[in-house]
Amino acid sequence: MARIAFHLEITDGQREAYRDEHESVPEALEAAYLDSGAGLETYSVFESDGHVFGFMEVDDPERIREVMAESDAQAEWDEVMDPILEPVDGDNQWMDEVYRMV
Repeated sequence: MARIAFHLEITDGQREAYRDEHESVPEALEAAYLDSGAGLETYSVFESDGHVFGFMEVDDPERIREVMAESDAQAEWDEVMDPILEPVDGDNQWMDEVYRMV
């Protein structure tokens, strides 16, 4: 099981909008992830002071990244999030795991 994470930033003044949108994440988006064949076990999103961190435990990280890049449900969600989020470090949102205690 792989552990992957990403970092995004919320555009100034959009924090409430970001949290409001996550009160009703579309079922189609959740289904795209869960039915992807990637073996998604855990998906959590954390936010603090405009910084968003997503964490996943998944059997096939490349497959879940494909879903994020290519699914219609993700594209529709991206349209909702585009005015709310801004890119971090260009478009490199993925983070490296540097430590794990087991």
